[in-house]
Amino acid sequence: MGIFSKFFSFTQELAIDLGTANTIIISDGEIAVNEPSVVALDTHSEKMIAVGEEAKRMYEKTNNKIRVIRPLRDGVIADFNACEQMMRGLIKKVHSGKRLFSPSLRMVIGVPSGSTEVELRAVRDSAEHAGGRDVFLLYEPMAAAIGIGIDVNAPEGNMIVDIGGGTTEIAVISLGGIVSNNSIKMAGDDFTSDIQEYMSRQHNVRVSERMAERIKINVGAALTDLPNPPKDYLIHGPNRITTMPMEVPVCYQEIAHCLETSIAKIEQAVVNALANTPPELYADIVKNGIYLTGGGALLRGLDKRLSDKINIPFHVAEDPLLCVAKGTGIALKNVENFTFLMR
Repeated sequence: MGIFSKFFSFTQELAIDLGTANTIIISDGEIAVNEPSVVALDTHSEKMIAVGEEAKRMYEKTNNKIRVIRPLRDGVIADFNACEQMMRGLIKKVHSGKRLFSPSLRMVIGVPSGSTEVELRAVRDSAEHAGGRDVFLLYEPMAAAIGIGIDVNAPEGNMIVDIGGGTTEIAVISLGGIVSNNSIKMAGDDFTSDIQEYMSRQHNVRVSERMAERIKINVGAALTDLPNPPKDYLIHGPNRITTMPMEVPVCYQEIAHCLETSIAKIEQAVVNALANTPPELYADIVKNGIYLTGGGALLRGLDKRLSDKINIPFHVAEDPLLCVAKGTGIALKNVENFTFLMR
């Protein structure tokens, strides 16, 4: 029966974290795909050339025959056709070559809690066009809470701050629902843009989006005083005025300074969400602390900065990049128990 189900199963279940920066797909309880949300298309035929990591290697290096697209911006679909093709390409990588035919797909997809009905419809349509038969949508903060291991059905307040690539999702969860939430379009992509602008203004050097992302990963910080500071990161790029090559060492303190305004907006959004939280749930949050998930949670010193600012302990979740994906995977296994949480 096991061999039959492996090669001839008519339904394949996929849990998908369709992120602005990365897409993670879980199948059979394991991470089958974890690749950048990027697709390369032929300019004339609009056919897919590459997807995921292969497409990202082409990003900002193409000629006029190829266009490389990030189909999602600010947590929502910016290019419907490109998103559909990207999903098709990434889904094909799941168990590629292990089935004799393409099964129908049952999907649970994580979506931003601030999504409009139109944006939710766009995600559902893309999934259905990519082969999804049964498509369920689960808000990302709820998925992250499930992925962390929080009992979301308990009569207790828990706050999740999910800092992704395009949006920061802040939600208070109790009794299987979102009591209050705040979704802002300030997240990892904005940090990257801040670094690009800072390098141009402060060092007169032009850096690409990919280079700014590498700076963020290597020396990104939310505090100018870290107990275990990273080494300076050396970058190469053209002078903004003369176009001559430059070599610039970048330290974490200057990145912390350049990200100050963006991080302050996230701080304020957390404060606003707390202001809308009922007193009993507020007391639970003070006791339990606030959980940080998403790629932005990896910014050095962010948990300490937020804890000092708001006077509530902040905890960086284990594997913050995978929390939403894990949560959608758990919800997929127990769809009957979580149907009331889904759209």
